[in-house]
Amino acid sequence: MPIILVVEDTSTERNLISALLVHAGFKNEAVSSAEDAWEWLENNPLPDLIILDIIMQGETGLDLCRKIRNNPQWEKVPILFCSSKSEAFDRFWALRQGGSDYITKPFAPQEFLDTITRHVHP
Repeated sequence: MPIILVVEDTSTERNLISALLVHAGFKNEAVSSAEDAWEWLENNPLPDLIILDIIMQGETGLDLCRKIRNNPQWEKVPILFCSSKSEAFDRFWALRQGGSDYITKPFAPQEFLDTITRHVHP
């Protein structure tokens, strides 16, 4: 079963994303910061996808994405940015930092799951 790492600092959003993933047949681990995500990545098997918020306290999602892409062990893991930042520039910049895809919050659940299954199949 594919495992997805969810990096989201807002507990409501984190719980919503986790529930959607479980309902769709995905296993997931959810953490609340880029620092926690880094620690998780160092101590667990490679996830099949990372869902990454941009705006978080401490290190941003963009910072974490660059660090992941600079690590040969993780550089090929798809990263889906899931952010409330909705300007075209935000999407462009996130993808330029190494993101594989981008979805804006609030999102329609089916659109969210369709985006995930483009990268990972349950």
